Amino acid sequence: MRILLLGEYNSSHYTLKEGLEALNHEVLVVGLGDGFKKRFVDINIKRYYSTGIMCLIKNIIYRLTSIDLTALQTKKQFNIHKSKLQNFDVVQLINESPFSAGPKIETQLLSFIFEHNPNVFLLSCGTDYISVNYAYSKKFRYSILTPFFEKRASKKDFRFIFMYITNPYKNLHKFILKNIKGIIASDLDYHIPLEGKQKYLGMVPNPVNINNFKKSTLNSNNKIIIFHGINRLNYLKKGNNIFEDALDIVKKKYGNRIKILTVESLPYLEYITKFDEAHILLDQVYAYDQGFNALEAMAKGKVVFTGAEQEWLDYYNLEENTIAINALPDANKIAQKLEWLILNPEEITKISNNARNFIKKEHNHIKCAQMYLDKWLPQITPLQTA
Repeated sequence: MRILLLGEYNSSHYTLKEGLEALNHEVLVVGLGDGFKKRFVDINIKRYYSTGIMCLIKNIIYRLTSIDLTALQTKKQFNIHKSKLQNFDVVQLINESPFSAGPKIETQLLSFIFEHNPNVFLLSCGTDYISVNYAYSKKFRYSILTPFFEKRASKKDFRFIFMYITNPYKNLHKFILKNIKGIIASDLDYHIPLEGKQKYLGMVPNPVNINNFKKSTLNSNNKIIIFHGINRLNYLKKGNNIFEDALDIVKKKYGNRIKILTVESLPYLEYITKFDEAHILLDQVYAYDQGFNALEAMAKGKVVFTGAEQEWLDYYNLEENTIAINALPDANKIAQKLEWLILNPEEITKISNNARNFIKKEHNHIKCAQMYLDKWLPQITPLQTA
């Protein structure tokens, strides 16, 4: 089959492409490269006017005229590639805003995709109307909106999340839902809000190509190295402030036994090598399951503090603290888990091996690609041939 994957987050679509190609399918990935992370895509839609003085000028023009220069440039690039985006057997959108162009232009671009491709699917990956609305309704025990509910952040701080439950994005959601064949979730954080929803086909774990990640050789006889990667744009959303508080606690008690590496907003190819020497990686707090950064670190054999909630343990039939460490939104509890690992380095070795084996078993990119095919194929309409 010919398959078009539209949009990219953390190489989830590109890794899926690798799995599908191993199963002899032809795949094209079109996307923004996931911003500053500069992930691989086949056709890169550049995001203009997003930094420096040009971003300032764009914002002024938008406030005065409501014209979004970045979205217009995205549309222009899309039109250049139009002829390459037709007549695919399957198309999958990375989420409800695969081009990050705003509801008006997003609707225009997707209208072309729907008109020229009969079998379009939606991946629930990243914020969208259903997941944000679920979190805003406080149906999770905690969520990316917890800092807002606890008045540690303003609505302005979370404007790029709250925009998904405004009327324009709600209408975009309805438009997409009307035109797709089905929705697939990439992990439990999106699966849980989608259960019982119209056109929901179930979850497929994020694919990881284990061949791209060499297991690090860790030495626990010296200092325990803890890596904390910060994306400043998502600082509160990821719970980086809680991780920093936890690190302050353990530094005071075990400063001579640990080394802390902190980096900010690095491109992917630089980020993925920065934590090679680390034993422990602090990923994110407000999650029930692991995102791509956590999975790739686990593939390298890191002990990752991330989403590993009871729902995840039940889904995969796992024991707590054997594969990943559940990072609760509590600095003291995170510090206690760090202390346990510092005092019991043999546990680091066990969890390291278990984590990599878990990725091999549950997130194998070819296995996951087949799972996508199994969900797509019963829904598709064969292409009309002349």
